[in-house]
Amino acid sequence: MSIETEFPVPLDRSVVLEKLKDYKRPNDKISEMIKSGELISLRRGLYIDGSQLDKIEIFLVANHLRGPSYVSLESALSYWEMIPERVFEVSSVTLKTSKTYRTALGRFSYHHQNAPYYSFGIKSIELAQNQFAMIASPEKALCDKIILTAGIQLKSIIQTFEFLIEDLRIEEDVLKRLNPEIIQNWVDDAPKKENLKMLIKSLRKL
Repeated sequence: MSIETEFPVPLDRSVVLEKLKDYKRPNDKISEMIKSGELISLRRGLYIDGSQLDKIEIFLVANHLRGPSYVSLESALSYWEMIPERVFEVSSVTLKTSKTYRTALGRFSYHHQNAPYYSFGIKSIELAQNQFAMIASPEKALCDKIILTAGIQLKSIIQTFEFLIEDLRIEEDVLKRLNPEIIQNWVDDAPKKENLKMLIKSLRKL
C-alpha cells in the first residue's frame, strides 16, 4: 500500500498510524514498509512516502527534521545564487541545540542561535506547489555565516571584503544588492555585534 498524500511532505508517526488504522498491528506494518522502501525513515517518528521521494523538496525536509528551524548558511547563500559552489549538505539554524542528521536524502546540519536574533530575516518560500520552506533572506544567511564561522574577526573593510569576495567568493555586484540597513536593525540583538557592524560599514562603501 502507499501512504501517498496530495502534496509530498514529511509525515510524522501519528499521520502514518492514522493511515494504517485498519491494520491490527500498525507498528509492525510500518516496520515492514520501511524494509520494503514504501516508507523512508528520516529519524525516529518522521517518514517520507517512498513513492514520492523524488518529488519532495529537500529544504522542506530540513524544516521538518528539526524544528523550529530555517535553512541558512551556505545552503541559503547557494539558493539565492550568492555563492558559486553547489552545496551537498543542507545547513539550518535552529532554536534547539546543534545537531547533525545523516539520512537517505543526505546530511542535514543544525546550528543553534538564540531569540530574538533567530527570528529576524526569515522568508517563507514556495519551492513547488504547496511546498513552502523557511529560508534565511540573503542578508540573514550572510550574517549567520559570519556569526557561525569560528575564529572570524572582521577588523577592517579590506579584511571584510577579503572574507566576502575571496573566501566566500561572493561577487561585488551581488554584495551591492544587499541592504545594510536591514542588518542594522538586527545588530543590537545579534551575537558578534562588532563583526556585523564592520559588515554594515563595508556594504555601505559599495
